[in-house]
Amino acid sequence: MTQNMSFLRNFFLYKCLFALTFWNQVSLSVEDELFTSASNNFPEDGSDQKIRSLPLLYTNSNESKTNSSWVVIQNSTESWSLSEITNDNVKKLVTLLSNFRQGSRLQNLTLTNVSVDWNALMELFQTVWHSSIEYFNINNVTQLSDIRRYNFDYSGTSMKALTVKKILITDLYFIQDDLYRIFADMNIADMTVTDSEMIHMLCPSSKSPFRYLNFLKNDLTDFLFQKCDNLLQLQTLILQKNKFESLPKVSFMTSHMKSLKYLDMSNNLLRHDRADVQCQWAESLTELDLSSNQLADAVFECLPVNVKKLGLQNNQISNVPGRVAELKSLEELNLASNRLADLPGCSDFPSLQFLNVEMNSILTPSADFFQSCPRVRELQAGHNPFKCSCELQAFIRLERQSGGKLFGWPAAYVCEYPEGLRGTELKDFHLSQLACNTTLLLVTALLLTLVLVAAVAFLCIYLDVPWYVRMTWQWTQTKRRAWHNTPGDPGTVLQFHAFISYSERDSVWVKNELIPNLEKGESCVQLCQHERNFIPGKSIVENIINCIEKSYKSIFVLSPNFVQSEWCHYELYFAHHKLFSENSNSLILILLEPIPPYLIPARYHKLKALMAKRTYLEWPKERSKRALFWANLRAAISINLPTPDENLCGETD
Repeated sequence: MTQNMSFLRNFFLYKCLFALTFWNQVSLSVEDELFTSASNNFPEDGSDQKIRSLPLLYTNSNESKTNSSWVVIQNSTESWSLSEITNDNVKKLVTLLSNFRQGSRLQNLTLTNVSVDWNALMELFQTVWHSSIEYFNINNVTQLSDIRRYNFDYSGTSMKALTVKKILITDLYFIQDDLYRIFADMNIADMTVTDSEMIHMLCPSSKSPFRYLNFLKNDLTDFLFQKCDNLLQLQTLILQKNKFESLPKVSFMTSHMKSLKYLDMSNNLLRHDRADVQCQWAESLTELDLSSNQLADAVFECLPVNVKKLGLQNNQISNVPGRVAELKSLEELNLASNRLADLPGCSDFPSLQFLNVEMNSILTPSADFFQSCPRVRELQAGHNPFKCSCELQAFIRLERQSGGKLFGWPAAYVCEYPEGLRGTELKDFHLSQLACNTTLLLVTALLLTLVLVAAVAFLCIYLDVPWYVRMTWQWTQTKRRAWHNTPGDPGTVLQFHAFISYSERDSVWVKNELIPNLEKGESCVQLCQHERNFIPGKSIVENIINCIEKSYKSIFVLSPNFVQSEWCHYELYFAHHKLFSENSNSLILILLEPIPPYLIPARYHKLKALMAKRTYLEWPKERSKRALFWANLRAAISINLPTPDENLCGETD
């Protein structure tokens, strides 16, 4: 029994050694054949390109070339990369690839710069289809001969992914279905046809195993896959940089794709302006890229309800309208490079976590954004034309409270307006609370106004401003009436030597001393006294002004009684006004009795000024000095009047 077991073990080892030796011989012979037809130069544009469906293992840098062969870019046990495939060497390549039946170690094949006839290309595809190759990449294909129907055998393949880039069809007249049917019915998981000016693709004839389709940079239109029920396993569809125009038609295209999760429709011509057109998306669709199209606000009425990641950047969206279909699953929304004027709310996006609104037209973002969007973890709002004003202060405070949720802060957040603050980072922009709080500003302004009014009122009362205003008004009215007098009116001709202003309590001295001593004698001084010269029917103020204007001088009899008289104040005011308006020296002050300064009211500041600056005559108590007093007074008022009234000379009071 032991001998039998030993014999079987030895026999098995011999078998394994024989199989390994045989495979090495075959592999060496194939590699010898490959290197025999290799060249020593790289192609001008050939390179080892990384392609999604081709997981390269390692690269052999040995390259060789003969006059009628291809260029070897990569050569390893599991991966080949060849270039310059033509009609002269394609049959030799087909023969070589036919040796790698299923089970061989060669899994990745990349062909670049392929220029062959249609039948040779199909024979090459057919050979690859029945070989051990799983990932086939073919770049820069030029089709020379007429395209005709080809009965392709898809059975028994190891192929998983096909990538075709830049197919150039030189034949302009052929049946399109003969070409598209070859690709549509391929029984592989992943297929990529890019940059080939492809205008259409047929729906597979039967249930297709496609999980990944990439038709980047072609000329596909809205007619693609309409009413196609055989793409039930498709999960990823990339239609970037094509010529799709209708968003509803795109939605109908996906409605039959029950497993679709990711759809890339970026860089097309998509529009959706009609709100009455209903959209019908695949319920399984969770990631949708609609960036770089011509979509406006109405796009929110045509979106898949279960989408989690939505790209709408670089469109024409100016507002996220309310009352749209609620996207309860939406977690990431990209609205960069649109026309938004404010941050959108989250009433229709309760699960939103990431929002990008960079490069819009947002001047003052809403400060309550994170309150309405409590689940947002990151907000990208930089590179907007921010207007640095009071309204922006709340948003700046929001950044401090958000705990780092503003992506790109602070470099991406810069003032654009006003021009004086352009380039200032928002973190360096500050305004006082008073400048930004309208209520506080109004209260402060009101308090300051009240204080100012109170101060003005106090000064007006203290300085008797209302009295001066009233007197100015009286003066103005009197002067206005004087201007309307007839040319023959002698209202402006001097008629008196002096006007006497005194208090009624001092009238005894005026009548018994002043008037008799001035009007008697050789000087014949004519005095204007209110009791005898005021014109009946005119107001007192008007009579005072007229007497002052018709008198050469104004004599003021000063005493404590004078400063207590309201009418004496009027007369002093008007006489002082004449003093400055006519630049005359018409005031004569007689101090009848000493006036203590505390008795002079505040509104008599002019009297204080006159007594401080001008010389006044003081009534002497000694009789011996009174003659000199009268002589000085007569000298002060001596003047020849134009028309003296002789009848008044010598009269006594």
